[in-house]
Amino acid sequence: MSVAERIRHKLEQALEPVQLEIRDDSARHAGHAGAREGGESHFHVTAVSPRFSGLNRVARQRLVYVALAEELAGPVHALSLALRAPGED
Repeated sequence: MSVAERIRHKLEQALEPVQLEIRDDSARHAGHAGAREGGESHFHVTAVSPRFSGLNRVARQRLVYVALAEELAGPVHALSLALRAPGED
C-alpha cells in the first residue's frame, strides 16, 4: 500500500470525512531536505469532517497528527492541512 493510500485509509477511519483530498507534493520539493527518491514525502490534505465541528485549528490538526503518527514518524517529511467542518468556507 502506498503512503498516500495509508493516509487515506487512516483519515477515513479517524475522521469519517464528507470530503477528503490527498495530494502528493513531493515533486515540488525534489532536492530539499526530507525529499525521498520516488516521492511520497510531502503531502497536502484537504478534509471536511463533522469531527472538526466546534474545534479550533490546532485541535483539528492534532486529530490528524494522532491518526497519522506512524507516517509522520517515518516516510512523511511534510504535511500541509486544510481542515474544515461541513458548512465552513
